[in-house]
Amino acid sequence: MTTAPPDAPGPDESGSPGHEGPDGAPVADGSVLTQELRPSGGDGDDIPADRSLSPTERVVPSWTDPTVRRASDAIGGPLGRHALVGRAPILTPLRVCLIIAILALIGGWLFKSACIQQGPNGSGVSLDQSGQRPWLTACYNDVVPLYGSHKLNEGALPYKATWLDNGQPRFMEYPVVTGYWMWAVAQLSSVYVHVTQATGIAPVPLDVAAYFTVGAILLGLIYLGAVAATARISRRRIWDTAIMCASPLLIIHAFTNWDLLAIGLTAGGMLAWARGRPIWAGALLGLGAAAKLYPLLLLGPLLVLCLRAGRMPAFLRAAGAAAVVWAAVNLPVMLLYPQGWYEFVRLNSERPPEYDSWYFIFAEITGSRVWDKTPGADSPSLVNTLSLVLFLVACAAIGWFALSVRRRPRFAQLAFLVVTAFLLTNKVWSPQYSLWLLPLVALALPRWRLLLAWQFVEVLVWVLLMFSFAGVQNKGLSIHPFLGAAVLRDVLILTMVVLVVRDVLRPSKDLVRMAGDDDPSGGVLEDAADRFTVPSLPTLWARRRAGRDTTEAELEPAGVGAAGAERPAAAGGATGAPGPSVPDRPADRPSDD
Repeated sequence: MTTAPPDAPGPDESGSPGHEGPDGAPVADGSVLTQELRPSGGDGDDIPADRSLSPTERVVPSWTDPTVRRASDAIGGPLGRHALVGRAPILTPLRVCLIIAILALIGGWLFKSACIQQGPNGSGVSLDQSGQRPWLTACYNDVVPLYGSHKLNEGALPYKATWLDNGQPRFMEYPVVTGYWMWAVAQLSSVYVHVTQATGIAPVPLDVAAYFTVGAILLGLIYLGAVAATARISRRRIWDTAIMCASPLLIIHAFTNWDLLAIGLTAGGMLAWARGRPIWAGALLGLGAAAKLYPLLLLGPLLVLCLRAGRMPAFLRAAGAAAVVWAAVNLPVMLLYPQGWYEFVRLNSERPPEYDSWYFIFAEITGSRVWDKTPGADSPSLVNTLSLVLFLVACAAIGWFALSVRRRPRFAQLAFLVVTAFLLTNKVWSPQYSLWLLPLVALALPRWRLLLAWQFVEVLVWVLLMFSFAGVQNKGLSIHPFLGAAVLRDVLILTMVVLVVRDVLRPSKDLVRMAGDDDPSGGVLEDAADRFTVPSLPTLWARRRAGRDTTEAELEPAGVGAAGAERPAAAGGATGAPGPSVPDRPADRPSDD
C-alpha cells in the first residue's frame, strides 16, 4: 500500500472520491487518498512482520502528511512520481531516523550542559551553579544534584546507603533497575576520570560532568534502540518514527532524568510482541517496570485485546514472564535492604501533587488546600485515593470501549490511551514523563502538525516552570504563565485522545489502517477474529428503551391509545393483514474484518 504522488491523476481521471490537493494530488480527509499496490509475488496485504518492505510498499510522508509536504519544499518538494527510491544502500529510512535522533540527542546534551559548567573556587575549579543558572537556563536535571546527595560520588551501594534529609534517614527512591543504573554509570565515569588523569589522553572533567556525560551517551544508545524498535513495528509507515526523532520534547527532556531507560525497554517489549514473541515481550516489560512503573501499564491493553481475540495463552505467557523478571530483579533487594527498597513506595505515597498535575493547577488557581495532608498524617490521603479511583475508572472505561467497538483497536492505540489516562489522573506528572508518549503516539496517531504543536507546548511548559522556580525577584516569572501553558498542554493531549478514539470508532480515518495493515503492533492479535465482545453503552441504552416501550405496549388495552382514543390496528395485528417486514437489529458484535 502506498499513496498517490503529487502528480497522480485527479479524481476526474481516476474515478476516486475526494478533491484535488497541491499539484493535482487527490486528497481524502484533508490529507491524501491511498491506492493499493500489490507486492510482486505476494498475497497482497499479508506481509510477514519480519520481512523487509520494498519502497513501493512504504507510505511516503511527503504524499500523506500536509506538514511534511510543506516542509519538503525546503529540499525541492515532495517525492516525485518517477523518483527512484530504495537504491541507496546506506541512507535507508531507519538510518535516516537514527541520524535525526542522534542530532536531537546531541542537542539535548548541549541544552543541559549549562548545568555542568565549572568555575574557579580558589584552590581549583568546581561546579558552577551560581546566578540561578539551573532555572534561568532551564538546564536543570536530576542527574547532577543526585550524584552527590545520593553518595554516588563515593561509590555507595544503592538501597544500602543512607543519608539524612531534614533529620530523617533516606534511601535511593528510584526503582531497582534505575537505582543500579545510576550506580553503574557512576562507576564507569569514575574509571574514565582516573584514566584521563593517569594518561592525559583527554581533558580531565569534573566528576559530576563525567557522570552526566557518560550517562547521557548510554541513555542515548538505549533511545536509539527504541527508535529502531518503533521503526520495525511501523512497517509500511516507517517514516512515522521520525516523529520521535525530530522531537523538541526529546531535546528538552532526554537527560532530565533516566526515563529513556524504561522507554527503550518498553519499545523492545512492544517489538517482541509485534513479532509474536510474548515471553520476550513480557520479560522486557517486566524489566522496564523495574526501572519505571509505566511499562507495566501496557499489560492492561494486552489483557483486553487478547480476551477479545481469544489469545489469552499468549497474554498469560507475557504476564508470567513479566512477573518472573520483575520479581527476580526486586526480590534480592527487597530481602537484603527492605527499608531501602520500600523508599520508592514511601516517597510516592507521601509526596504532594506535582506541578504539572491538574491537582496542583486546580489548587493554585482556586487557592484551595483540599489536597494538603490532614494534621498528623504522613500522606495526602484524599489525593492518593482520588487519583487511584480516577485511573481505575478510566481503565475500566477504556477496557469496555475496546471490547465493544465494531473493530478491535490497535495495541498502540490502546496503550497510548492507558498511559495518557495515567498521566492525566496521577498526582505526579514530572515534566519528563511526557517522553513516555513519544513511541506510542508515533504508532497510534502519526499526525505531524498536532504532535509538533503538543511538543512545542511541552517545551514552553518546562521553560516557564523553570522561570517560576527562579522567582520574579531573580529575573524569573510568577507561576501563572506556567499554569496557562500546562492547561494548554493538557488540552492538546486530550485532543490527541479524542482523535485516537475517533480513529478506533472509524477505522477509515486511521492512517495506519488506511495504509493496509490491521495492527502492525498486534503480533498474534493482527487479523485475528473476535471471540468475546460486550455491547456498547449506546446499544445497552437502546435495548433498555426498547424493553420499556415493549412493556408499555403490552400494558395498554388493544386498540386504545393513551388518551382512550381508538387506535388503528397494528400492521400484521388483529386484522391479520401482513405488516411491513422489519429487519432484525444487527447483533452488537464487531465484524471480523
